[in-house]
Amino acid sequence: MIAETVCSAVAAAGLGIAVVTAYRKRYLTATRIAAYALVPIGLVMTGVVEWLADTAFSPTAWAGFGVLGLSWLLFATTRTVERRRGGTRKERKAARESAAPAATAPGASAPALGQAPSRGQSPAPRQKPAAQGDDDFSDIEAILKKHGI
Repeated sequence: MIAETVCSAVAAAGLGIAVVTAYRKRYLTATRIAAYALVPIGLVMTGVVEWLADTAFSPTAWAGFGVLGLSWLLFATTRTVERRRGGTRKERKAARESAAPAATAPGASAPALGQAPSRGQSPAPRQKPAAQGDDDFSDIEAILKKHGI
C-alpha cells in the first residue's frame, strides 16, 4: 500500500514539474518529463507489486499498460523531434563551433572555386578575356586579379 502511494506522489510531482516546464515554453523537455512521470503510476496501475495475483483479468492493469504505452509513445515522439532538429541545444552549439571554415577569402561573398564537373561531363568552356582597349572593365579586372581569379 505504501509503495503505491509513493509512486503516485512521485508521478504527481513529476507531472507538476512538466507543467511548469511547459509554461516556460520548453515543450520537448516538458513532454519528456511527463513521460518519466507516467512510468511509476503505470507500474502501480499494472500491479507489478501484486503481479501474480490478478494482472491478466484486471481492467486497471490493462489501463496501466495503456499508460505505459502512452509513456513510450511520448518518448518516441520526443526522440523523433530531437533527431529532426539535429539533437539537443548543446549538440547543435557544439556542431556550430566545430564546423569547418568555408573555402572563401575573408570578405569574399562566394567561394573562389566552382563545383567540379560530374563524371562524364566536360568542364564549361572558358570565356575570352575582355578586349585590351576597354577601359570600362579595367578596374574590375584589377579586382579579380587581386583575388586571384
